[in-house]
Amino acid sequence: MGKDNMYDVIIIGGGPAGLSAAIYLARAKYKVLVMEQAQLGGQITITSEIVNYPGVFKTSGKQLTEQMRLQGKAFGAEYLIAKAEKVELSGDVKTVITDTGREFKALGIVLALGASPRKLGFEGEKEFQGRGVAYCATCDGEFFTGREVLVVGGGFAAAEEAMFLTKYASKVTIIVRKGEFSCAQSVVDKLAEYPKIEVRYFTEVIEAGGKGVLTHATLKNNQTGETYTYEAADGGNFGIFVFVGYAPATDLVAGQVELSKQGYIITDVNQKTSIDGVYAAGDVCIKNLRQVVTAVSDGATAATSLEKHVSTMHEKLGLGPFVQEKDEAPVQAEAAEEQPKKKASSSADAFISEDIKAQLRVILNRFARKATIVVMNSGDAAGIELSGFAEELKGVHDMLEVGPDEKTDGASYIDIRTEDGPAGIRYYSVPGGHEFNSFVIALYNAAGPGQPMGQDLKNRIASLGKHTLSVMATLSCTNCPDVVMGTQRIASLNPGITAEMYDLSKFPEIKSKYNIMAVPCLIIDGTATYFGKQNLESLVEIVEKSAPAEEEQA
Repeated sequence: MGKDNMYDVIIIGGGPAGLSAAIYLARAKYKVLVMEQAQLGGQITITSEIVNYPGVFKTSGKQLTEQMRLQGKAFGAEYLIAKAEKVELSGDVKTVITDTGREFKALGIVLALGASPRKLGFEGEKEFQGRGVAYCATCDGEFFTGREVLVVGGGFAAAEEAMFLTKYASKVTIIVRKGEFSCAQSVVDKLAEYPKIEVRYFTEVIEAGGKGVLTHATLKNNQTGETYTYEAADGGNFGIFVFVGYAPATDLVAGQVELSKQGYIITDVNQKTSIDGVYAAGDVCIKNLRQVVTAVSDGATAATSLEKHVSTMHEKLGLGPFVQEKDEAPVQAEAAEEQPKKKASSSADAFISEDIKAQLRVILNRFARKATIVVMNSGDAAGIELSGFAEELKGVHDMLEVGPDEKTDGASYIDIRTEDGPAGIRYYSVPGGHEFNSFVIALYNAAGPGQPMGQDLKNRIASLGKHTLSVMATLSCTNCPDVVMGTQRIASLNPGITAEMYDLSKFPEIKSKYNIMAVPCLIIDGTATYFGKQNLESLVEIVEKSAPAEEEQA
């Protein structure tokens, strides 16, 4: 373990809590690494308007957290886009291992793991997920353009997302189980400014139904006990968006730190967990109010409390300060701190910045063999765009070759190959936004050494039949990369599997054919569809249950 991989503190999670902790620790001259698997800023980045953060009259979640990131960076904090796959929290020195096998050590850990949306459990909720039931207005709101939607929930998130959905929906009906909202009255008052919004109090969803897509729902009046059917005024399909709180993302640390019955991390007043040197902050903790202001407060408390522990560990272990030499390069991101931007009309604009190329070289240095990308180009607009993306990767590193375009009569796509031939990984859209990270991981898995995995799971993947796994995503979706990367990992280990990534906004015919109203959507062999975030284990289970592709049956 080199000194580059040794830190005073590793912060797992790059939302407001983690970014706040980074500011305080880096300003105190500690060597700090913030590890975030998706997008720095966390879930608050999808919030378009924040007006209750003290000292900031009005801003967006993305703008606020970007300022936090830059502030931490100015003090010396480092940022890494990577998924923490495994942690070892016992002992004086803690270990964090990423999903690509990189190992980091630290004297202290801040767990800012956040939470994910909860599901209600009403009849039909699971069946119609992706066919009308959704949990992310930013990801899926556009699919309901001109349609009616129900927004279920009585908190801040439900009110805010209802206002956001008026950009797309013809009508928004908020379903509140109690007789009032649980958020600030000022937020509730603002709803009156939106003529498309109606609020139904003392109401809950009992059942969702329809054929193929959601066309009716059973609602219940909690005061009278009466149930009635909700249908869209035009008789067509509609949407149900569920915003009823979050479930803590504590799978990573389950069995190590003490959790509540609801799965939240138990901390003391200083944010310390049941393990010395391990602190927690933000939505993953037990708390009455889950807002940006309380998250940053947790992060600051955890950081200042952890300072004393880290100093004690330096003395106990006889360690000098963990500082970078002046000529040392900082630890780079697993993929990119900033995602490639969409190609603009100006030729001066680029998909991939020089900073991202520098970070990409860190990963390419670890390849076991050369990877090659080839654009299968039909000469359409997509082919031109994909070719432009590939062109910018030429000369980035000796372990990445960009071959000449090859002609195809079908849709254009990027084909990832190695010396053994095609890796079974294809991109039918430029991997911008969150999908650039999945693209880098795809190269890493194809060219080796690949993300670490248990032998049992490898054996299961090897025994899968011949399948095509097509993932419909949007570049703004934070849940999509897990499904994209999971299918690609399967393809990298089984030559009978082909994994495809599509930006659904570019393929309206696929959206229409499969009635897709949410992402990520996994389509197996052009028939079976599955919606929602999936980990590698669940993806393998889904494919195991699928029948072999037709050509294999024959």
